[in-house]
Amino acid sequence: MDTSHYIAALRESGAALADAAEGNLDRPVPSCPGWSVADLVWHTGEVHFFWFGIATGEISGDEDHTGPERPADDDLLGWYRDGLERTADFLAGLDPSAPRWTWAAQKDAAFIQRRMAQETLVHAWDARDAVGRAPELPAALAADGVDEFLVFMLPQGGKPPEGFDAAVCLRASDAGRAWTVEPAGDTWRTRPAAEEGAAATVEGTASDLLLLLWGRVDASRVRVTGDGDALARLLATASTD
Repeated sequence: MDTSHYIAALRESGAALADAAEGNLDRPVPSCPGWSVADLVWHTGEVHFFWFGIATGEISGDEDHTGPERPADDDLLGWYRDGLERTADFLAGLDPSAPRWTWAAQKDAAFIQRRMAQETLVHAWDARDAVGRAPELPAALAADGVDEFLVFMLPQGGKPPEGFDAAVCLRASDAGRAWTVEPAGDTWRTRPAAEEGAAATVEGTASDLLLLLWGRVDASRVRVTGDGDALARLLATASTD
């Protein structure tokens, strides 16, 4: 996917989140235990604020960051929508190859453009699920999210469990994509292909795979063949905020 796709996704998901939150700020968010919809809006707006600062150069790194004050609930959605528009507009005009600080090995604007699209996609699902309108995520965008999660987020979640050496294959049935992920020393290695010999194969829509990795749905939403414990141990390590 290219910059235009990520920015369009950011705008669409960001607007969907705000629309779902309208009139529902006090509702609980089942996929984010302990949060209300207002907390979800605030969190997502904070994330946009932070990465906007990184993209513009106002923030040079994670340690050089003072967050905004949380608006009152009456002002929260207006603040969120303004920040979303500002972030999307700036990222749309930013050269994806421009060097930027990130917490990942990839240190360029392309990482930020993709991260903002994917972060907002999942949190928009959270908001819509909270009000009873959880959607199926677009296949191509969700498959890109699975790829991003396995390559960048999974290694951040922690080391593979001691003694765990099983490969797990994930297949997105509606996107023509597959990944094989396995321990590699104290981190994880992902290959964008299905490989023979995986201890477990997990097949489902790209949407369900992405939501499974992010802990939004459980394994009952996908088809698991082989060693279900291997998937469970992978998901336990993958747990992340």
